[in-house]
Amino acid sequence: MNVVTHETALKSKPHQSLSPWALARKKFMRRKLAVLSALFLIFMIALSFLAPYVTTTDISRIHTDKISLEPSSEHWLGTDKNGRDVFTRTLYGGRVSLTIGLASTFFVTLIGTTIGAVAGYFGGWVDSLLMRLTDFMMNFPFMVFAIVLNSILLGKLTNAWSLVIVFSVLTWGSVARIVRSVILAEKENEYILAARSIGTKPGMIIIKHLLPNVMTTIIVQATLLLALYIVAEAGLSFIGIGVPTDTPSWGNMLMEARERDVLQNKPWIWVPPAICVSFTILAINFFGEGVKDAFNPKAH
Repeated sequence: MNVVTHETALKSKPHQSLSPWALARKKFMRRKLAVLSALFLIFMIALSFLAPYVTTTDISRIHTDKISLEPSSEHWLGTDKNGRDVFTRTLYGGRVSLTIGLASTFFVTLIGTTIGAVAGYFGGWVDSLLMRLTDFMMNFPFMVFAIVLNSILLGKLTNAWSLVIVFSVLTWGSVARIVRSVILAEKENEYILAARSIGTKPGMIIIKHLLPNVMTTIIVQATLLLALYIVAEAGLSFIGIGVPTDTPSWGNMLMEARERDVLQNKPWIWVPPAICVSFTILAINFFGEGVKDAFNPKAH
C-alpha cells in the first residue's frame, strides 16, 4: 500500500510543480480543434503578410482584356470585373483586414486595460470619473459614429489606419469594464496589501502584481475582439464606408457580390474572400475558446 502511494505521489509531483502558464499550455495542446485553429491563423497571417513574395502581380493595374476571367493556370482564382487577379487581391486583402483587426485589438486592449486597471485599483472618485467616461463611450451608436469619424479621417490617413482609430476610440469600453471588475477582486488579496504596506508605488503594483494575474482574462477578451474587428471591417467595407476601393481588403472584395451578375454567374470573384473571412473568424473563435478553457482551473 505504501509503495502504491509513493508511486502515485511521484507521478503527481511533476504536475503540481508546473506553473499556471505551463499547465494552461498543456491543457490547450490537448484541444485539437483549438490547436488546428491556431495553426490556421498562423498560416493565414504568414501568407497575407508575405504576399509580395508569394505573387508579383500588380494589385491595382486594370487589364481591360482580362475582365472576369474564370480560374485558370494563369489566374488561379480568376480575375474580377476590372481584370485584376483575384488570388493576388485576396492575399493583399487579407493583409489589410488582419492589420486592421490586430492593430485595433492591440490599441483597444491597451486603452481599456489602462483605464480599467486604474479605475479598479484606486476606486473612489477616480473610479467614478473613469466609469462615467466609459459609460459615455459605450452609449455612442457605433455605426453612426464609425461612419462620421471614418469620413473625417479618410482624407487625412492612408489605407486602413482610419478604421483602426475609429475602432480604438469607440470600442474600448467593454475591455475597461472587464479589467476593472477583475482588478477589484484581485486587489483585496494579501500580496497586494503586503506590497502597499512596504510602500510600493501604485503604478508598480498595477504593472508588476495585478496585471500579470489578470492577463489571462485580457488575452481571452483580445481574441474575441480580433474576430469582432475583422467582421466590422468587412461589414463597413461591404457597404462602401470602410477601406477605400482602390485598396484591396476582404470587405471591399465582397462588395462586388452585391451585383446580381457577379453573385450568380461569377462566384470566383467573391467566394475566396468570403471563405477567408468565414474560416478566419471560426478559427479565432475556436482558438479563443481553447485559451479560455486552458486558463480555467475548473476545466478538465
